[in-house]
Amino acid sequence: MTTSTAPTWLKSVAWAALVWNLLGVIAFIMQLLMTPEMISKLPADQQAAYSNTPLWSTLAFAVAVFAGTLGCVFLLLKNAIARACFALSLIAIFIQQFYNFIVINSIALLGASAVFMPLLVIIIAVLLLQLSHRGKQQGWLR
Repeated sequence: MTTSTAPTWLKSVAWAALVWNLLGVIAFIMQLLMTPEMISKLPADQQAAYSNTPLWSTLAFAVAVFAGTLGCVFLLLKNAIARACFALSLIAIFIQQFYNFIVINSIALLGASAVFMPLLVIIIAVLLLQLSHRGKQQGWLR
């Protein structure tokens, strides 16, 4: 491992990623706070999907957003634990998306537009994991 000074752009990327992950935390909390009245206003097939979401999918969502947020905090602190957090977040994202795309077939449920956000989430998670891995290799993260 070589030790070097972190590039100046790393802090900006870490802050942007933190905001992104905090938006994920907000989305998770909003999903948890959906009342039966709110769910009843959705189309019937979406009502069933919300009402029957298994605990493991909800837990995967929680792990994904909270591990990603912690990863960003550790990235800001230049701590190598960020890499483990981002890896855990990415694994949880894949588990959650397994439910969304395989179990309930969200494309049939919501249309092709249901693909954009999950793909963006996966791409950003992969990039953050790669960044933290590179940061560890380059000595930016301790």
